[in-house]
Amino acid sequence: MAEKPPRKSALHGVSIRQLVEEIPEGCSTPDFQQKPVALALQEGKNAIFRALVCGEPQPEVHWQSTKGHLSNSSKYHISSSPSGKEHVLQINKLTGEDSDLYRCTAVNVYGEATCSTRLLVIEVGFRKNRKRHKEPQEDLKKELMDYRNLLKKRAPPPAKKKVDLEQVWQLLMTADRKDYERICLKYGIVDYRGMLRKLKEMQKEHEDKMAQYVNTVSNLRHIRVSKEGIATFDLELDLKDPGSKVYLYKDGEMVPYSLDNQTKHCLRRLGKRYQFQIRDLQAEDAGIYQVKVEDAEIFSTELDASAIPSRVVVPLVEAHCEEQGDAVFECVLSSPCPHAAWNFRHQPLQPSDKYEVFVSPDGLTHRLVVRGAHLSDMGPYSLGTGFHSSTAWLVVGGKDKSLLTASADHQSWEPLSHLGSRRGGPEGRSDIYGQGRDATQSPRSRHKPGTGGFSKEAQGPRGYFSQGLADTEVQQGEAAVLSCTLTRDLGPGAWFKDGVKLSAQDGVVFEQDGLVHKLLIAHVQGTQAGRYTFVAGNQRSEATLSVHDRPVIAADVTEKLREPLVVKAGKPVTVKIPFQSRLPVQASWKKDGTEVADSGRRQGAQVALGEGFTRLCLPSASRKDGGRYRVTLKSEGGSVQAELTLQVIDKPQAPQGPLEVEDRRVAGVCLHWRPPKDDGGRAVEHYVVERRQAGRTAWLKVGEPPAGSTTFTDAHVEQGRKYTFRVRAVTSEGAGEALESTEVLVAPEALPGPPSSPAIQSASSQGITLTWTAPRGPGSAHILGYLIEKRKKGSSAWTPVNAQPVPERRWTVADVRQGCQYEFRVTAVSPSGPGEPGPPSDAVFARDPMRPPGPVRDLQVTDTSHTSITLSWAQPDTQDGDTAQGYVVELRGSDSLQWSPCHEGTVPVTTFTAKGLRPQESYFVRVTAVNDGGRGQPTSLDTLVQVVPVAVRPKFLMDSSRRDSLVVRAGETIRVPVSFEAVPMPEVTWLKDGLPLLKSNVTSTKEGLTQLLIPVASLSDSGVYTVLLRSPQGTEALYRFSLRVAACPKAPGPISLKENVPGTVTAEWEPSPDEAGGVPLYYEVLTRSSVHGPWRQAADRVHTNHYTLLGVLPGREYHFRVVAKNELGASLPSDTSQPWRIPRQRDRFTVKSPSYREPNLSQKPRFLVGLRTHLLPQGCECCMSCAVQGWPRPHVTWFKDEQSLAGNPAVYSTDVLGVCSLVIPSVSPKDSGQYKAVAENALGQAVSTATLIVTGEESSS
Repeated sequence: MAEKPPRKSALHGVSIRQLVEEIPEGCSTPDFQQKPVALALQEGKNAIFRALVCGEPQPEVHWQSTKGHLSNSSKYHISSSPSGKEHVLQINKLTGEDSDLYRCTAVNVYGEATCSTRLLVIEVGFRKNRKRHKEPQEDLKKELMDYRNLLKKRAPPPAKKKVDLEQVWQLLMTADRKDYERICLKYGIVDYRGMLRKLKEMQKEHEDKMAQYVNTVSNLRHIRVSKEGIATFDLELDLKDPGSKVYLYKDGEMVPYSLDNQTKHCLRRLGKRYQFQIRDLQAEDAGIYQVKVEDAEIFSTELDASAIPSRVVVPLVEAHCEEQGDAVFECVLSSPCPHAAWNFRHQPLQPSDKYEVFVSPDGLTHRLVVRGAHLSDMGPYSLGTGFHSSTAWLVVGGKDKSLLTASADHQSWEPLSHLGSRRGGPEGRSDIYGQGRDATQSPRSRHKPGTGGFSKEAQGPRGYFSQGLADTEVQQGEAAVLSCTLTRDLGPGAWFKDGVKLSAQDGVVFEQDGLVHKLLIAHVQGTQAGRYTFVAGNQRSEATLSVHDRPVIAADVTEKLREPLVVKAGKPVTVKIPFQSRLPVQASWKKDGTEVADSGRRQGAQVALGEGFTRLCLPSASRKDGGRYRVTLKSEGGSVQAELTLQVIDKPQAPQGPLEVEDRRVAGVCLHWRPPKDDGGRAVEHYVVERRQAGRTAWLKVGEPPAGSTTFTDAHVEQGRKYTFRVRAVTSEGAGEALESTEVLVAPEALPGPPSSPAIQSASSQGITLTWTAPRGPGSAHILGYLIEKRKKGSSAWTPVNAQPVPERRWTVADVRQGCQYEFRVTAVSPSGPGEPGPPSDAVFARDPMRPPGPVRDLQVTDTSHTSITLSWAQPDTQDGDTAQGYVVELRGSDSLQWSPCHEGTVPVTTFTAKGLRPQESYFVRVTAVNDGGRGQPTSLDTLVQVVPVAVRPKFLMDSSRRDSLVVRAGETIRVPVSFEAVPMPEVTWLKDGLPLLKSNVTSTKEGLTQLLIPVASLSDSGVYTVLLRSPQGTEALYRFSLRVAACPKAPGPISLKENVPGTVTAEWEPSPDEAGGVPLYYEVLTRSSVHGPWRQAADRVHTNHYTLLGVLPGREYHFRVVAKNELGASLPSDTSQPWRIPRQRDRFTVKSPSYREPNLSQKPRFLVGLRTHLLPQGCECCMSCAVQGWPRPHVTWFKDEQSLAGNPAVYSTDVLGVCSLVIPSVSPKDSGQYKAVAENALGQAVSTATLIVTGEESSS
């Protein structure tokens, strides 16, 4: 089950996490009613934190600090009130090491609540381990030079990552236009107009790709960095498919993120709002970030390196100097910060002769030198970057200070060790050297002391020492001896370490045996390594003492590691092992003998080595991470190992399958499974069995078998239904995954089969007696009885006869109505229920028995065919109600003695056709009348009846649409069907012009139809066709029709034109070739007056070869066309090659134009149509119109209540050819009033007025 996201608390700073999917009614997760209050107390006092906790069930409360659990009972006292709501943490005798962040956690089975508070211990006084003498000013200078040499070894900055230009274009796509210039300058895009054109081209493609997954994208907010150093950017997404994947990319590489605030990259979603956060900003976090939905880019934004706040990597440390001496403060930042500022007692410092500020060339190291320090300069100095700061004290001349603060760097969880004092003499001022610090080493390991305050000139000649000091290497804890021998006595001499004079208080022993001087150290510690000097007179000898100590892990840490570390799956695991070592240390982690490598991924194992600690981090623990871990710390001085056991507990896996389902009928359904392969590290408490009915979505809990049982029987299933079952294992961590079965059908118990159809034993008006046989098959062994139903014939509704099952298989139905016809059926009943009903009985009348009818009369054969015989008869004579209710027709072959009915049931009428008989066969026939009294005496024919049709003379079947003359087009298919009637089938003969048909002509004949088929008609197929029918008896029938095959005529010959009579033209043409063959045809003459004009008919049905056109006009052209026609169509046209034209003779004439005087049209304005009064409801459109006349055209001005409407935006006017209109789109009561139109020109003016009244009702339109 996935962990729920953090919930909100009523108190700020309280984090609540729900650990289960659903919380039962009456229960709740833990919460704080009162948080512990942050405290600032002097050392030596007691600190008390109180917290009020609520939750059901009562939560357990744990206290811890960032350094671990509070297991020292003498130092920490934890108590709770009897009610269990108030919890107290008391810390006794505070020291500076108790300054820390303390966390209070309340946990129950449904969740946990966490809050934190801080304790600041104010140290009083300044304690020194030993008394120090004044050192020459050159020591400070030498130390600074050593720092410079160390810092010069800083690794070169990483190469700048090349940015993909495609990402830059995506960034411009969603950037603000005001940022275009900055982005182009940064990435070297110089063609600004070309950039805008390309963005416009890309925009369409970008929108089409987004439209596949997203409806809308809005409210884009680019990256901004908060005061807490968290970068956020957000947008609103309306996804088409809520299941679409949303991805985050940085510089083209996918970045994993979480939905909580526990990882570096996280997503907070509220509705359609998506907000991405980048925490713990580092310089490498700068770059271009993209949000994608599936494979479509949605939003691009950039985190600039300058926006990432600088962090304090190496904080300030407390500085000491003598009065009038120089003090140095130095701080290393994670990135250049030009606006970093120094402060003294929260007041800004300005660079001067007293305060000298230095910044390294890479901008990371900031140094402040306080020249000539006085007692007034003692106090806190700080370096602020805007987001972060670091603070340290300056102590002048060893004076006590009232408030000592190790560091104000809020990112550090542990107190910082100080670097040691920097002292200078009262004479002169030291110079500042060095360019920065190595941020990867601790202040102690970075300090490389000088060789002391003695110059080489003061050492004297080598001959004063017969044996000088020798470099010595020892293991930590062993004894060390430094010895030298003088050639002559130069006095008692003195021993120095790193330029500082040693005394017995420093844990060393001085021995002198004549000229031999020895320095003895009983148990060498790492802090005693250094440069030792023996000085006698003005002579000295130097040597180096090296202490090779292996890393040391505190005993209490080793003791804690013996206890297994138990965590829940999915929770982050951090194991931090502190150690002490003066030498560089290498740390290696192994799990079950396999080395744990730093995966470099957010979700993989992360191994870190810091100053004085090594750490193993598992961002999300899983069961496979559990095991035996071993860490090895190795240095030049040796190695040490520590072991710990990690137990990851989780919900159990699904039980091992398959889940077997056994149907035990009445007992129910029995399930079988095997225990889960992995119980998640907790013993299985019980199992949960659930079932779901087919077609439903809800699961129903049916049982909780104990842990030792892997079977369960569900006795509450319904037979005939389908179910799916699943089983979960439950431990103290909750229910695990489910093992699900396939869908199974609970088989119902077999029902009895249907009984036989009831047989009618007797029938009367008083009742009907039925009998039947028992059913057979499964479910029919235990019959409890039978249910009987009845219905009237023709009805579909069955009515029960008996309410309770009857055990006998015989029953008399008394509830009948005389004269009604009934049907009956029976259903068997067993313990499992009623079965299927049996088939219904024959219909029976509820009446008393009657006499059978007499024999039928006048039986005769009315018709025969090849396969049937048709009979008819008369009803029998009736006596005493023995009327026939139907008839049975039976046949018997001539060679058989068995009569066979020709139908099912009875024939209700007195005629019947027996079909399906064998042709040419002979049969005996008989008919019997029947009624409810039984069958009467049968009546049969004395002679055999042969199955042959009745002879019919041949004759043609012609209707009114049949024509005796047919005309068809040549080339078409001719199909002529002729229907006839004849029995038996006659001989059919086709003739053409009295002769048999050619082979190219096809005829076909079937029963009652003969047909002539000519596939392609030609002119030779014309003629008189005859159809002859001849029966076997010699009877004949004839039918004749004429067929003429014709074609469209050919085109006429050329046309010649001539004028026989003035004013006429005669067209003559050569006749069509078909005319010579005697084909009847005629001609159509058409004319037109131009080449492209339409043809018009001049004459039709012209049977000659010429035509005269009358009324020919001079100057016009005449074109002629002739077409030959017959009844089948027209030929191709024949046109004249040249038109006929008579030239026009033109006469000259003179035209005299009349003279006239221009009229005077000037007229003063006048209204042809005036304005009219309008009464309109509120909200309607109002249009006032009028028509005005005048010359010159008058100008119209509109007024309302004597106020001009010119320039009024609420109305507009038009003037179209003297029709003037004033339009108010939506009238309101304030538009009511007197309106006036004034028309003016040079000759005068005219006025038209009207009133507009607006009512208070709004228009429904």
